[in-house]
Amino acid sequence: MPAGPIRILGLDPGLQHTGWGLIRQDGSRLSHLGDGVISTDASLPLAERLLQLHRGLAAVIALHEPHEAAVERTYVARNPDSALKLGQARGVVLLAPALAGIPVAEYQAMEVKRAVVGTGHALKEQVTDMVRRLLPGVRPQRADAADALAVAICHAHSRRGAVGLARVAAAP
Repeated sequence: MPAGPIRILGLDPGLQHTGWGLIRQDGSRLSHLGDGVISTDASLPLAERLLQLHRGLAAVIALHEPHEAAVERTYVARNPDSALKLGQARGVVLLAPALAGIPVAEYQAMEVKRAVVGTGHALKEQVTDMVRRLLPGVRPQRADAADALAVAICHAHSRRGAVGLARVAAAP
């Protein structure tokens, strides 16, 4: 793990669209490095869509070389078939950085909202607005990318707190 700035890849899993967002954390300072969406072709069989997702994530990881990754935990209770497909996509999203040797953290949606907006019951629009405020000049084209940046910001805040706690615990 580098002693200085680190690159954090946030991921918002989805079978149709998986958002990704990359930030740089240098102490308490955050900066935007990139964001986007990996989309799959709904006309293809599930296995091929999962392969598209994996290849897209592998390309993002190879290009940006993140030090850590963070993934949002997702829950869908409405349709069991949709929930199963989302779970499979989420497995690919967890696996891709792990295969690249990148540590992966997971956060509940409420944790992400609380870290970015201050309340776990924030609306999607509030999350997107706060992402734009925390990363000036950022204009994610899709909500999936904004959500992924929010996951990365959440991880940065969590990480900073853990590093701060470790320093306090190590103090004489």
